[in-house]
Amino acid sequence: MKTFEQFKRASLKRAGVRKALADIDLEFRIIESMIRARINKKVTQKQLAGRIGVTQSALARFESGRINPTLSFLKKVTNGLGLQLIVK
Repeated sequence: MKTFEQFKRASLKRAGVRKALADIDLEFRIIESMIRARINKKVTQKQLAGRIGVTQSALARFESGRINPTLSFLKKVTNGLGLQLIVK
């Protein structure tokens, strides 16, 4: 039986796996940054969802990476956290 690290190392040798991981890396970094900001501001998912006019479950789907957020949704979340979204 392989450990997770052995499996990960072997998987990353495959070009298709490396490409798929690179394709989603930006999304996950954005989501992680927004989760960190929400937690640092001591705001719950329910509170933030109420501020931006979505359900808590919709925000949870975003934070879990189960949906591909639109730019409009990202702007809502950042505004709800009192932040500014800058795209470069």
